[in-house]
Amino acid sequence: RATRLLHASLLVLAGQTKMKFSKTVTSSRRKNRKTQLSAHSTLRRKLMSAQLSQELRTKYNVRSMPVRKEDEVVVMRGQHKGREGKIVTVYRKKNVIHIERLTRDKANGQTIPIGIDASKVQITKLKLDKTRKAILERKNRTKHLDSDKGKGKYSEADAAANTA
Repeated sequence: RATRLLHASLLVLAGQTKMKFSKTVTSSRRKNRKTQLSAHSTLRRKLMSAQLSQELRTKYNVRSMPVRKEDEVVVMRGQHKGREGKIVTVYRKKNVIHIERLTRDKANGQTIPIGIDASKVQITKLKLDKTRKAILERKNRTKHLDSDKGKGKYSEADAAANTA
């Protein structure tokens, strides 16, 4: 125990801190995999998010959204990089999405969709409905920055008025 403490103090002195940022969140690969793979459907919806395209990002001031059926996406990684299409299925049980015209032929001639991980696509067009608009409004980053801007602070004009 003493050698471990000595080793830890030497690492700190050498500038090599190996501490976690939050004590409540685990860094264990095993526990993180268990959490993700045993997650229920509503949590998997959030885990199956994709980044928005640059145009959508500037329009809505939101970086990412959970994917849904009928969103238009482009594949960003892997063998099918650059392929575009509309989402046909969000398969939460398998953690994949199916995109139209992204299929392969089986040996018996049957055509089956290829499963793509949601994090490997980019949303180019959102299927907007009432709840999706509410989510975008809630996640809007500039609105939050404006509301926190003057929290508990004096502006220069207020400071000048108070001193005069």
